[in-house]
Amino acid sequence: MTVTPLGIPRRLLEFTIDGEPARVPEGSTVLDACRAAGKDIPTLCQGDTLRPKNACRVCVVEVEGARTLVPACSRRAEPGMVVRTGTERARHSRKIVLELLASSVDLSTTPRAAEWIKEYGAKPDRFGPGAARLNEEPKVDNDLYVRDYGKCILCYKCVDACGDQWQNTFAISVVGRGFDARIAVEQDAPLTDSACVYCGNCVEVCPTGALSPRTEFDMRAAGTWDASRQTETSTVCAYCGVGCTLTLHVQDNEIVKVTSPHDNPVTHGNLCIKGRFGYQHVQNRG
Repeated sequence: MTVTPLGIPRRLLEFTIDGEPARVPEGSTVLDACRAAGKDIPTLCQGDTLRPKNACRVCVVEVEGARTLVPACSRRAEPGMVVRTGTERARHSRKIVLELLASSVDLSTTPRAAEWIKEYGAKPDRFGPGAARLNEEPKVDNDLYVRDYGKCILCYKCVDACGDQWQNTFAISVVGRGFDARIAVEQDAPLTDSACVYCGNCVEVCPTGALSPRTEFDMRAAGTWDASRQTETSTVCAYCGVGCTLTLHVQDNEIVKVTSPHDNPVTHGNLCIKGRFGYQHVQNRG
């Protein structure tokens, strides 16, 4: 007889979102509840495999009784809470955040960024051409992935994925303060001289394309990257006996990227260097 283990039962909390009753399991965030209710709350720094960092502040909502807007990604739902997601105050805050980000960072490869900028009527150009930008060329110092800090919004997801939440390599950190803050490896050395083990888990969680596989970077530069033409096929990594699930992204009969499902109980979206980048032998037809 097969026995399926059950998780610890959680009581349901009742509160309201935009005047409608909502029920979510205890421990859920306001963002969880909003998504369950079909509310489209924008967010950039939130990741389903990482603890909330409250960095981007695009997901703010109004909670009755709270002095300030609260980040929906980290605020826990409470019984009797009254949440309003589309108030003028919340929408204005999101608009300003999007304007500040888009005026200083290249969001061209950030999923849904252009959609949100249009939805909230954000006008990044109003800050003028002198807005603070990194103006740094992409770092192409290895054959596996590229770092383009001109697209980095300092969400810290790569730092967390490389640190104590997943990989425990601690090759990535934040250096500098204020406008000088940026992501870097130790001593700002080349990636090849750092503690990086090239698992690519930082690439997996990056929301803006500041970190991208070398194949994707090169194809975008050549104008051949087309996600709409790509198919996804699930398979199991054959390098060892762990049994990691791989998702092969294929374009024109070539594997262009490998990821892993975030809800997979083995990987939770994480892979090692072999699983994420070791697929060239499949395409070696010589």
